[in-house]
Amino acid sequence: MKKFFRSLLAKYMLIIFLAIILLQLAYLIIAMFTMFGQSFQNSEADKNDTAMIVEEKWHEDANSMEHVNKEVIQNLFNKWKEDYPEAGMFWVNGNGRLAIEIDATEGLPLEWSTGETVKFIKERYDSDPFTVIAFAGEDESNGFIVLEVPRIIFSPPLSQLTEKYGVLLFFGVLAIILLFIIISFLFFRRIQKRLIQLQDAMELRDVDGLPIEVKVKKKDEIGQLELSFNQMVFEIRESRKREQEEEQLRRELIANLSHDLRTPLTKVRAQSYTIMKEDLSVEGKHAVKAIESSIANIDRLIENLMSYTLLMASKYKYAPKETDVTRFLREFIATWYPAFEKEGFEIDVSISSVGKWRIDPTWMGRILDNLFQNVLRHAKEGKYIGVKTESSIHSDAIIICDRGQGFQQESQEKGAGIGLTIVDRMINGMNLEWTINSKDNGTLIRIERFK
Repeated sequence: MKKFFRSLLAKYMLIIFLAIILLQLAYLIIAMFTMFGQSFQNSEADKNDTAMIVEEKWHEDANSMEHVNKEVIQNLFNKWKEDYPEAGMFWVNGNGRLAIEIDATEGLPLEWSTGETVKFIKERYDSDPFTVIAFAGEDESNGFIVLEVPRIIFSPPLSQLTEKYGVLLFFGVLAIILLFIIISFLFFRRIQKRLIQLQDAMELRDVDGLPIEVKVKKKDEIGQLELSFNQMVFEIRESRKREQEEEQLRRELIANLSHDLRTPLTKVRAQSYTIMKEDLSVEGKHAVKAIESSIANIDRLIENLMSYTLLMASKYKYAPKETDVTRFLREFIATWYPAFEKEGFEIDVSISSVGKWRIDPTWMGRILDNLFQNVLRHAKEGKYIGVKTESSIHSDAIIICDRGQGFQQESQEKGAGIGLTIVDRMINGMNLEWTINSKDNGTLIRIERFK
């Protein structure tokens, strides 16, 4: 139950409940006005009398006058004025003159002829104000007296209140509705604001690239959502921490394995060198050369594995500087000439100036080593390697091509692809771009620096 009262549902139900109470209060006020109007009219000589009763009473009082004079008529008018404050009255005497007038309609003629009288009666027939005309006393020569009463007093009390206070009541009810709408808007606006803050927290990241926990201020549904979000962030951080620990263990394992493997490889290489000095048969010499080739491949794989591990851990030393790439390529290719000539490769070098690049020479050397090594291992049947440079308005490029069977074909010496992964990481790390176009008749690799 305590959890329910803290919920957004309970708060919104409270808003609806208060709105219902305010509307009921408005209807109660209307009812009180109605009852007040009813009692007020009852206390004022039955103001709720129908028009017919008022007309009968007026004729009865007019006919009951024995001596008609100004004083008697004035007293009659005063009596009716007490009962009907809204009423207007006047007396036209036997000479056709307007003798007495109390709150009557403006513009009454002072002299009343037969035509004026008929015109007045015609205008007041079934109109507002309600008009009653009666002879003063029993003698018609005393003239006539007229009663003018607004028809609103014959309406029900609620109609009268509506006439008097209808606008006020309308705006009162409208104010209650607007108040409910404003409170509802503020309620949902606050919910929206909290949800937006939670969304922003989901999009924000700290230095580790992880979401940031939010501050929980309330224990409602959104508060529970915020708690769940914080729990998720905590679990992600713990998972990241375990992953980093496992990654560190893996790196240490790879480093230790690389060191442990190199030691026996060095011994095997030394033993193969000793065996080569012995008087061996042709088959024995071929076997020793195969052993030496396998040792070189294993050593290269270990070196790639170490480099890949360091690159993934962002611990591979990177020292960029302005480097004349043209000169660098010429010197580097010269070191690979013997290896390609030994395998009978046609070497096609066409290098023109491509300016200075901001690169790490060690990284670039490692990239070219891996690419040239791939040509020797996987494109031997083509017996061709080409190294060129291109320069345009938009970019400078290093191009390496061969005439091998391409990446689509299976190679006997195909590895796990660590070498190309290292190439990709290093090229991207130096803000360069590269593309590989491999077909059945050869592979072309472009390393580009965009200007």
